[in-house]
Amino acid sequence: MTLFEQAWRVPADHPAFAGHFPGHPIVPGVVLLDRVAQMAQRLRGGPLAGWQVTQVKFLSPCGPDDELVFALRDGARGGLAFSVHCGDREVASGGLLPPAP
Repeated sequence: MTLFEQAWRVPADHPAFAGHFPGHPIVPGVVLLDRVAQMAQRLRGGPLAGWQVTQVKFLSPCGPDDELVFALRDGARGGLAFSVHCGDREVASGGLLPPAP
């Protein structure tokens, strides 16, 4: 079951495109992970200190003006699973794990 979902249109002038890659811009994975972390912080109500990113797969590139849909759901060991889609295409997936007690 999806706990949180949010769409984001990638700005054509996003600063990451300057170096990734000129002439054929694609969204770097770190930008996608940053969006996931922001959503997870809103869902959990605060910083994710000590959380780990696990089993991340970048499956399909996306670029300027693409509309991406980020979804978070309950994951293993009290964590969160995430997926990113662009239309019918899965762009990325993975998990976030809280620190061990």
